[in-house]
Amino acid sequence: MANHLAQETSPYLRQHAQNPVDWYPWGDEALAEATRRDVPLFISIGYSACHWCHVMAHESFADDAVAQVLNAQFVSVKVDREERPDVDALYMEAVQALNDGHGGWPLTVFATPDGKPFFGGTYFPPVDRPGRPSFRAVADAVATAWAERRAELVEQADELTDAVASRLGPPAAAAAVPASAAARLDSAADRALELFDAEHGGFGAAPKFPQPLVLELLLRAHLAGRPAALEAVVTSLRSMAAGGIYDHLGGGFARYATDARWRVPHFEKMLYDQALLARVYLHAWQLTNSPELRQVLDETLDYVLRDLRQPSGGLSSAEDADSDGSEGRFYTWTPEEIEQVLGKRASAVCAWFGVTRHGDLEDGRSVLHRDPAGAATRPGGLERARQELLAARAQRVRPGLDDKVLTEWNAMACSVLAEAGAATGNSRWTGAAVEIAEMLLDELRRPDGRWMRSWQSGRARHLAVGTDYAWLVECFTRLAEATGQARFVRHAVDAAAQLVELFGAPDGGWYLTGADADPLVVRPRDTFDGSTPSTCSVAASALARLGALVGDPAVTERAQATVEASAALLERSPLAVPGLVHAALLLDGGPVEVVLGAAAEPGLVEVVRGDLLPEVVLAWGEPTANPIWTGRDGADDRRGYVCHAGVCAAPVVEAAALRAAIRRARLDSAAAAGLDLAAVTRALDDRSTVDGAGDLRPFDRNEAR
Repeated sequence: MANHLAQETSPYLRQHAQNPVDWYPWGDEALAEATRRDVPLFISIGYSACHWCHVMAHESFADDAVAQVLNAQFVSVKVDREERPDVDALYMEAVQALNDGHGGWPLTVFATPDGKPFFGGTYFPPVDRPGRPSFRAVADAVATAWAERRAELVEQADELTDAVASRLGPPAAAAAVPASAAARLDSAADRALELFDAEHGGFGAAPKFPQPLVLELLLRAHLAGRPAALEAVVTSLRSMAAGGIYDHLGGGFARYATDARWRVPHFEKMLYDQALLARVYLHAWQLTNSPELRQVLDETLDYVLRDLRQPSGGLSSAEDADSDGSEGRFYTWTPEEIEQVLGKRASAVCAWFGVTRHGDLEDGRSVLHRDPAGAATRPGGLERARQELLAARAQRVRPGLDDKVLTEWNAMACSVLAEAGAATGNSRWTGAAVEIAEMLLDELRRPDGRWMRSWQSGRARHLAVGTDYAWLVECFTRLAEATGQARFVRHAVDAAAQLVELFGAPDGGWYLTGADADPLVVRPRDTFDGSTPSTCSVAASALARLGALVGDPAVTERAQATVEASAALLERSPLAVPGLVHAALLLDGGPVEVVLGAAAEPGLVEVVRGDLLPEVVLAWGEPTANPIWTGRDGADDRRGYVCHAGVCAAPVVEAAALRAAIRRARLDSAAAAGLDLAAVTRALDDRSTVDGAGDLRPFDRNEAR
């Protein structure tokens, strides 16, 4: 018989609907049942693309004997961390507090009937192993302790909940004289470059995650006059694109690599990774004009729109690592399989992609990768061979698709598609961004205007959290800049107002849950950047840009309050909040406002779109009622206006003059932020050392024509 998960929108929860465990979704019903029965909660948190979540489910949650213990002694709750990041944040902090900072998924937590955690860990095996008890042993021990030493567990739960509240509470008070944004950028860049792996790219040792937020910070450091920062970014991006973490046939990135060389990944592909990495490749291409980096950008966004896009216009959340009973089976190859597709051409293609008889994995299969140094000889006809292998792979059993549409991740992808479409002139990307936004507006916004977080098969569930709203502000702002449509400005302003009302903390920080949400035992703040940026980081940047776009000082002041609330953290650990470091620099220097009259030449828009201009906010197309358009909304106005810090340059009508005015305003912004103007000027002028540097040109697209 099905448990309580069969009607959930989350594919991850529905995967457990036929377990013998009597699962409940997180909510009042589960807590009420635990209170009625006077038993602890067992809370299991994971997500659809999590390989070890599936392993533990198969080993333990499908086992009748384990289910009997859980059903008799606990109320079991299954949580999709992607639908309920608030619940995940609370219990992840508890597990990390109990385990010296270590955590992960599957997340395994035991809590009192009212939700206070007292014990937890991650994956537990089906039988005892050295240093790790079986899950059955853990459940039995917890049940015995609840029966015999309940007072001790309740006291531990109270203490742990207090510790979690402290960890998820407001940051420490700032120093009397906080450092400048420029000093914070230097400090964060110094630490990132210390961790940089000069041989293989990326940061630290295995397992190795791409860390796009740190790479973005280093791009900003390059624009502040640090050439080594750009070298680190380009090395990392080229190494990742050559490694097995990148899908050389279909585009897109796996979650992370198990080794330091990016060779062998865990094969799940997450929407947020595609969005954040596409943004880094876009920005690096804008700085370097590298065809290799542009190709990775193209293929990554093509993957998103080909394999994750739904008929509704929204984007699915992820593809699993597993297929056909094995992790990575869909993506890996043997020489014999390639020979079956390519015949005599197989040998050269296998050499290029590192496919060998012994393989990379235990089963002898190989992960496609390239030598980033270009040591292998590039075979002729490689693009045709790649297309043939892609077609052959399409006949395999595909990995499972998590087809829920998350507001945060879709708004993130919308933002990147809008920015990339504008920068490259790719109207298909811009159109896809508009479709995503319209789907979100139609399906994930209640009639009263309150946004929801998750949608699947026509149903929206769960109140949107702070990161959802922050990314909506960013998405609509970027769409307004990309399309010139005034409606997106209005949507951004509306989302920003709700963000402040529902999630704003009195000190300027941000809560993850809204003021109207069902209370948890701790209301979590959302300050630190992780695999995705925090509410604080996204809100600070998005509100700073929106405030300039609409000419509203109150919006900008709220962004500034966000930075000030985390001033001590920015001094102590700036690399923990790279997105906030960028926002602080934007606010200290002040955005550069560019307004183009309705009759301005199209070339003026391209001036603003082509280069990476992180300080610049663009208003063009349909005028709005905002102060930034005052005196500039005439239907025959051909001029471009550039302003910074309340001072406007003389209007211009030619592209060269607009480019020069933007450059002067950017230098003014850099000076206001305390950056070294000589170093910034060199960074703006000297791109010859990085243009096209080291390109492998792995595929010639003309071959396919």
